Amino acid sequence: QVQLVESGGGLVQAGGSLRLSCAASGRTLSSYHLAWFRQAPGKEREFVARITWPDSGAYYDDYAASVKGRFTISRDIAKNTVYLQMNSLKLEDTALYYCAARRDYTAVLRTTPTEYDYWGQGTQVTVSS
Repeated sequence: QVQLVESGGGLVQAGGSLRLSCAASGRTLSSYHLAWFRQAPGKEREFVARITWPDSGAYYDDYAASVKGRFTISRDIAKNTVYLQMNSLKLEDTALYYCAARRDYTAVLRTTPTEYDYWGQGTQVTVSS
């Protein structure tokens, strides 16, 4: 079992930045994919970014087109934590942001919520004008 706890959300003006954290416990994240999703009111949950966590070798990071170039996903192996650095925030980035994980030995990009087994409780990001 993997437990995920997000933090770092808040209220920020358009153009500003926030960094979200997702701390994992229960087991190490070796051979897991970690992803960020978001869900705005009245909308479906959508993929934001993901990072792989291989036992060895290079890792992969991928982004939704809407956030590419503005958001960066990263990991701290020692802290078993994944981050989402969000810059140049827009009004449309307002949503509840979730961290998700799945055990995966491949590098296949998975962007559907049902493909992930573990979820955090979410952290709210609100961008104001």
